[in-house]
Amino acid sequence: MESRQISAVHSVPGSIYWMFSLLILLGAGWAQRGHAADCPELLRHSFPSLQTGKPENLCQYQGKVILVVNTASYCGHTDQYGGLEALYRKYKDQGLVVLGFPSNDFGNQEPGDNKQIAKFCRLTYSVEFPMFEKSSVTGGKRNPLFAELDRRTGQQPRWNFHKYLIDRNGSRVMSFESSVQPDDKRLLEALRKLLDGRKTALRST
Repeated sequence: MESRQISAVHSVPGSIYWMFSLLILLGAGWAQRGHAADCPELLRHSFPSLQTGKPENLCQYQGKVILVVNTASYCGHTDQYGGLEALYRKYKDQGLVVLGFPSNDFGNQEPGDNKQIAKFCRLTYSVEFPMFEKSSVTGGKRNPLFAELDRRTGQQPRWNFHKYLIDRNGSRVMSFESSVQPDDKRLLEALRKLLDGRKTALRST
C-alpha cells in the first residue's frame, strides 16, 4: 500500500511535465497560425535558399522594406551586385532586406547551377543579402512572387536586375527598370520614405 502511494506521488510531476509540454506545443501552433494570418499575402511564398537549398518562407521578412531583384552573373548590369550589397549593409538595421532571384531568362546570362552562382556572388561581390535558387521570373513558368509583382505593378522584368520595392505592409509595390542603379536618386528617395514610414507612425501615436 505504501509503495503504491509513493509511486502515485512520484507520477504527479511527470504528468505536470507532459501537460506543460503539450500546452507549449499548442501555444506554438497557435502562434504560427497567427503569424501566417498576419503575413501579407504577397509574402506567403517559400523558395529554396541559394546556399542551402532549404525552403525559406518570405513571411520572415514581414514588417521590413523589401527590394526584390532578378539577378544574373554575366550581364552588363552584374556589377549592380556591389551596389545592392552596399545598400543592404547601409540600411538593413533600419529595416531593409534585399532578396536576390537568379534567373537565366534573359540572354542566357545565368547559365550556372546554384552552387556556381552562390560561389560567384560570395567571392566576387561578398554578397550577404538573402538569395534564392535559380528560377524563371517572366513568362508562363515564372515563380509566383514575380507573377504577383507583375500583376500589382503592370510591369514584368524585361532584363536582368529589374527591381521591385515593397513597403513594410506588403501592400505598396514600386517598379524600377534594370538601368536604375542601386544608388539612383529615385530609388534611394523612395526607399528612405518607406523606411521612415514606421518612425512617422510611431511619432503620431
